[in-house]
Amino acid sequence: MKLVLLTALGVGGATVIGSVLGFIFKKISHKFSDIVLSFAAGVMLAAAVLGLVLPSLDYGGKYGLAITIAGIFAGALCLNLIDKLVPHLHKLVGADGEAHNNANLSRVLLFVTAIAIHNLPEGIAAGVGFGSGDNAQALIIAGGIALQNIPEGMVIIGPMLAAGVSPKKTFVCAMITGVVEVIGTLIGYFAVSVASAILPFALAFAGGTMLYVISDEMIPETHAHGSQRGATYALLVGFCIMLVTDVLLG
Repeated sequence: MKLVLLTALGVGGATVIGSVLGFIFKKISHKFSDIVLSFAAGVMLAAAVLGLVLPSLDYGGKYGLAITIAGIFAGALCLNLIDKLVPHLHKLVGADGEAHNNANLSRVLLFVTAIAIHNLPEGIAAGVGFGSGDNAQALIIAGGIALQNIPEGMVIIGPMLAAGVSPKKTFVCAMITGVVEVIGTLIGYFAVSVASAILPFALAFAGGTMLYVISDEMIPETHAHGSQRGATYALLVGFCIMLVTDVLLG
């Protein structure tokens, strides 16, 4: 339990670390941001497949394939529903990464809410990984999510400051999005620990949410500013590093 709690704090804290970097480096180039985010996408892709989807098949037994497929689509549909109920990141942030001139406090709050809600299933994915009992694999999953949270934390800062929110309140809002991820991690862990029967579905569900985020959020974002070639190779590097890590730990 101590390891789970420390990991939850680390996953949520990664958003805060990214926010601090956002204050320090306010003029980060799109190319650098895209490369880092693509690398994180590769790590998350490997973590989703190796740490969540494949274990779901193993734990599912006779109906493992059906349970895994159902779980993947359930996770994706859940985030798709969230996207329809809350404002999407790209609807509130301009192509240059800065908030639109007419942005106001209510729009900023919606922007932060959207990120926070997206963080919840990511946290659940980290917690579910620990519920499987494979701590090494769970740490890999959590590490991939944490890597993704750093650039996400960085992009929170600019739009909020541009909307007139004070640096102190901006940092507090960034911390809240990280806390949501901590809560999600604990929810995922306890849910699977209490009801081990749902483990195969929960693993696939978490994998589906991660695959959805990668395809719907991360890859389009990293290919939108002319750095798609470098972003593609960065994704492959991230995926292969996780693959090597998985083989060595296995």
